[in-house]
Amino acid sequence: MTETKRDKGPIIDIKEVTFRYPGAAYDSLSQVSLTLERGDFTAIIGSNGSGKSTLCKCLNGLIPTYYAGDMEGSVAINGLPTSQTSIAELSKHVAYVFQDFENQLVRPTVLDEVCFAPLNFGYEDYQERGKKALQMLEMEDLQGKWIWQLSGGQKHMTALAAALSLDPDIIIIDEPVAQLDPAHARMIYEKLTLLNQKYNKTIIVIEHHTEYIADFCHKVVLMEAGGRVRWVKDVREGLSAVEELASLHIQPPQVTQAFHELRGHLFESKKPGVYPVTIQEAAHALHLASLPDYRKHEIDLGAEKTNTAKGKRLVHFDGVFSGYPSMDRKQRPTLQNINLHIHEGERIALIGNNGAGKSTLLRLIAGIRRPWQGTVTVCDTDTKQTSPEKLSEHVSFIVQNPEEMFIADNIRSDIEFFLKARKREPIGPFVDRIVQTFKLQNLQQRDGRLLSGRQQRRATLAIGMAMRPAVMLLDEPTVSLDIASRREMTQLFDELRDHVKAIVVATHDMQLVADWATRVIVM
Repeated sequence: MTETKRDKGPIIDIKEVTFRYPGAAYDSLSQVSLTLERGDFTAIIGSNGSGKSTLCKCLNGLIPTYYAGDMEGSVAINGLPTSQTSIAELSKHVAYVFQDFENQLVRPTVLDEVCFAPLNFGYEDYQERGKKALQMLEMEDLQGKWIWQLSGGQKHMTALAAALSLDPDIIIIDEPVAQLDPAHARMIYEKLTLLNQKYNKTIIVIEHHTEYIADFCHKVVLMEAGGRVRWVKDVREGLSAVEELASLHIQPPQVTQAFHELRGHLFESKKPGVYPVTIQEAAHALHLASLPDYRKHEIDLGAEKTNTAKGKRLVHFDGVFSGYPSMDRKQRPTLQNINLHIHEGERIALIGNNGAGKSTLLRLIAGIRRPWQGTVTVCDTDTKQTSPEKLSEHVSFIVQNPEEMFIADNIRSDIEFFLKARKREPIGPFVDRIVQTFKLQNLQQRDGRLLSGRQQRRATLAIGMAMRPAVMLLDEPTVSLDIASRREMTQLFDELRDHVKAIVVATHDMQLVADWATRVIVM
């Protein structure tokens, strides 16, 4: 394709697209029409199951070429109809960084990875293309690093650089901040802004975190149940639709919600129904507001007090050191001299940057790892003196990727597995109660690996609960969940509170921390 052709018309033109996966009872997309111009920075929002990822897979030809199904309508990228263009050809125009970006990394070093695509396309200047991609993202200093040495944010950047190596016009990123701490999440968006502003790349993100949309994006596409596009608006107008978004289980930025509640008192919008969506806009609006009026509408936040009384000590870290061996066989410490108590009745949020040691700490409690120095005691048991299998009588560990928890052909068998392995009888009535508690009656005979993310989270909590643990550990349980799914998750946590003596959650979700935790541990 010539540059002249690239400059003509909308860069993305979707007309009346309807798509249904094989065997599905309903359409994942329904009569979707959407036009995006060159240089747009667009966020696609919507509740889980509204068709966001399915829509984006139509843009690079994965649907219907790789993911078969019934499709109607047309999609054109840079003037090319996707139905008549190979995925290989479309990859020169559209780059896709998946939510599980680590699965896209297939080479040992950063430079190998970013050169991989142009090498396989037969470009003689494949190394120059790879180095240019690194230069565009200002990450040349990482080119000699081994992939395993990188932080989560650096791996995500490497996946993005690899996608850039073919110099596509469009970059799609599915949940760019789902597995990242706030600092690395902001770094990703700053790099996307660089690509958008300096290199005129068209950026599309699928995003649940509206604060990042407010800070970086230009447009918002709202999708609703049934795979329909409800509207396309500029960011401030779109995120100001607080009540409409809430009805679709989407949470606008907290400052926007606050100003929506204070409308007519603290804040009078020049444009009715449009509120500040960023901290900077909120600060400016507050500066212009009348302070005496503000004092009239102060809110009493002291009505509910947290119960700080501590129960029996369940977990004790005494001078614990732990980490991982490196390629040079040297021990690389992740945790150093940790002293920590966890008591009965606590709901603990474990927070910190990627690589701070949150998952390592959880694995030490579960007995999957043993400390290099010091002791970890769980329910009066020294983890060095017992096996993880024996310790699972007291501790249940729900890992970050829920699909890793499923080993049988259906959820009910997964729930029963621990009980049958220990020859607990009778298990039927108990499993029935677990299935009912977690609302899995209609899903219990389905393969957990084929469920939605929201359903998988419910199922993994049921599996963990069936082990009747004293301590439950959860690693990033709300990743990629919309507000309805998050609320459901915290309600399930409340269900666990009557059975589990303490819950520890490693998370980047500050809303979950604020709404649910009784204590915060910062790594």
